[in-house]
Amino acid sequence: MSAHCQLTGVQPGFGNNISHSHRRTSRRFDPNIPRKRYWLPSEGRHARLTLSAKAIKTIDAIGIEAAVARIRARGGKV
Repeated sequence: MSAHCQLTGVQPGFGNNISHSHRRTSRRFDPNIPRKRYWLPSEGRHARLTLSAKAIKTIDAIGIEAAVARIRARGGKV
């Protein structure tokens, strides 16, 4: 499974390394995607989510219950 955010859907981008002589080789721009564990009070359990740094800030703003609802609405598994 590639590195992608469960909440925002952020995935790696692709492009080129360009050397001093201007030769181009493929490269991958990986997003900042740590795994984080949250307590779900409504289910009485922990959930381990793969989230981007922006998604972690979003969860701090909207709450874990609303974030889990968004993930499930996108068809994701929690």
